[in-house]
Formats: sequence, C-alpha cells, structure tokens
Amino acid sequence: MQDLARYLVNSGFCVTVITTWPEYNLSEKNIGQVYNEVSIEAGVKVIRVKTIKHHNVSYTLRGISQILMPFQFLYKLIKFQINTDSIFVYSPPLPLALVGLVIKLVSRKRVIVNIQDLFPKNAIDLGVLKNKIAIQFFKILEKIIYKNADFLTVHSEGNLKIILDEYPELNKKFSIIHNWIDFYRFENLSLEMIDFREKWGVKSKYIAIFAGVIGPSQNLDLVLWIAQKIKLTRPDLTFLLVGDGSEKNRLMAIAKDKNLTNVNFQPFISRDEYIALLSICDIGLVSLSPKNKTPVVPGKILDYMAAGIPVVAFLQKESDGHQIIKSSQCGISADSKFPDVCLNLFVEFLKCVDDFKSIGESGRAYSKNKFTKESCAGLIKDLLIK
Repeated sequence: MQDLARYLVNSGFCVTVITTWPEYNLSEKNIGQVYNEVSIEAGVKVIRVKTIKHHNVSYTLRGISQILMPFQFLYKLIKFQINTDSIFVYSPPLPLALVGLVIKLVSRKRVIVNIQDLFPKNAIDLGVLKNKIAIQFFKILEKIIYKNADFLTVHSEGNLKIILDEYPELNKKFSIIHNWIDFYRFENLSLEMIDFREKWGVKSKYIAIFAGVIGPSQNLDLVLWIAQKIKLTRPDLTFLLVGDGSEKNRLMAIAKDKNLTNVNFQPFISRDEYIALLSICDIGLVSLSPKNKTPVVPGKILDYMAAGIPVVAFLQKESDGHQIIKSSQCGISADSKFPDVCLNLFVEFLKCVDDFKSIGESGRAYSKNKFTKESCAGLIKDLLIK
C-alpha cells in the first residue's frame, strides 16, 4: 500500500490512506514509536484507526474485528471530511470493501477491490472457517462486493480462473495486475549495513531465509522437518526464520525440543533492514500448506528474485508460484503435500551452490521485465481514472 500511495502522489494524485493502528508485525525500532491519528507522510495523508485486536487472537475475535472495521473506517472518513473520486481497497480483510460500497451508494464514487487472497475460500480450505453460518455470511458478502465493485483485480491468472468459474458474468470487471517490486529500494539502499551475522550469531557459511508471517498457512513444520533431516549432513547451512505470527511460539518449542541448532528464529525487521538482510542470504525459502487450494503467489518470491538470490519454494500444487519459478529459472519448487520430494529436491539443489549466483541473476532479470512498480502500479492508476 505504501508503494502504491507514493507512486500515485508522484503521478499527481491526491492520496489518503486509511489503515489500522500500527500494533502488529513491527520491527524492533518501530516498537514504542509514537504515531498520530492523522499525519502527512511523503505527501500521503494517513489516517490510523484503532480497532479490536485482530492478530494472534482466536479466529472468532478476528472475525468480529474485521466485521466492525468498516464501521470504524467510515466514522473516521466522515470525521475528517475525506472526499474522494475513487476508492481502492485491499482484500483481505474482505469486509473493508464495504467502506467503498457505502461511499459509492451515497456519492457514486468509483470502487476498485484488489483481491490478494480468495477469502472465504482459503479460510475454509485451511479449516480456519468452519461454522456454516459464518461461511454462508462471508460467501454472501463476497458476492455483494464482487457484483457492486466497479473493477476487481487479482495478481495471477489462476486466481482469476477460480473466481470466474463461480462468477463468469463478472469477466469484464476483472484485471490481472501482478504484485510488483520497487527496484529502487533494492538498488539504492541508504541504510548503513547491519552485520546480521554478528547480531544474530549466525556462524554457518550459508543462510536459507524465510521472512514474513508465521501462521498456519505457511506450513513451516515442513521447513523444520527438513532442517532436522539435514542437520548432520549440512552443518554449513542455517535456516533463518524472521517474522512473527500465531505459530511462532509452537514452532520455536519444536525447534528447541529437537535441538535444531541449525534453525534461528528472529523478530520482524524494517523494510530497509530486510533488503540489507537478503544481501547476505544464499537461498530464499517459501512455504505454503497443501491445505491451501488457491493459486496465491507469495510476495516473498518476488522479493527474493529482486534481491538476486535463488528461490526454494514448497507450495500447494495450485499455486501460480510454480510457473513463475519455472519461467524465470530462479530456483526450484515442489508440491508441499509430499515432504520427501521437497527434502530430496532441496538436498540436490544444495549441490548446485556454485550456480546460485547465476540462478539468482536469472530471477532478477525476469522480475525486472515482468514485475516493475511502474508497469504494475501504472495499471492501477489507469483504473482510477478510467
């Protein structure tokens, strides 16, 4: 959202971003930082809304929080007299799209919904959403939002196919707009380099990194299992798991119980620190549970490609990430349903360490051709003025 907002400001738009209060997934330097309810940041007006806790809580409480969010957001927009020509909404959380639909109903504004994850389908597949009444409620909400939005965007061909199988009449509303990479951040890092090896005590020769949310969808039990299997044969490799989420404490307990000294857990870091961290890593890990049945493409794949490091991805067979990795020749991928296949493929890939640089460069070149911010965010800009 930050990249898009700043891109639009630089393109001559007047942009207001309304979002939740920064309480979750914060880097060490952002914890305790004082935020204002309203601020101007790089030319973007930012309104922050305090909501019911919705991270590391029960799924019931998370659902209640998401249902209340549209009302809280609308109240703030009215309070600060925000008038707009177009509304761009990220989903999930799906209920936030109601903010745009209410504004459209009152003042006929254009509403664009960017669908990053197919909710409620993915929550149902993962077993997170089980209550039949709740499932029916969110499916009805999904239908209302899709039918009343002016435009809808998805980030891959597979996601579009799944939606159009259910809503074929909405074909003309949809656009495929890939998630993008801000290469300027990767190529003009102003942050003084941090010695992460020293800071986190990483003494092994090679580092395989997973960075992001550590939740049930990420299936990091598989990564720990692989780490256990190769602990003795590859003492030169550390698995670095950076981030936070509902599964982190459980996974840390497993790593401790199994004495996985080749696994290193660390907290979230800032965006600039993250790019600096990638520069010392040798493999970018991606993992998703086979219970996922949507073609979602994890954003981490693009980050690793931009950083020029090889990608090793354990994904559900439906993920469009497999095709991106194959087309770009940026690494390897395997169906996360078959742990032995994932392990064997990973072990074989480690034998190609002399080729890692060229594999990483292949990914970087491909991503520069397909996923630049200017080309992808430019398509959103066109929808805003269409």
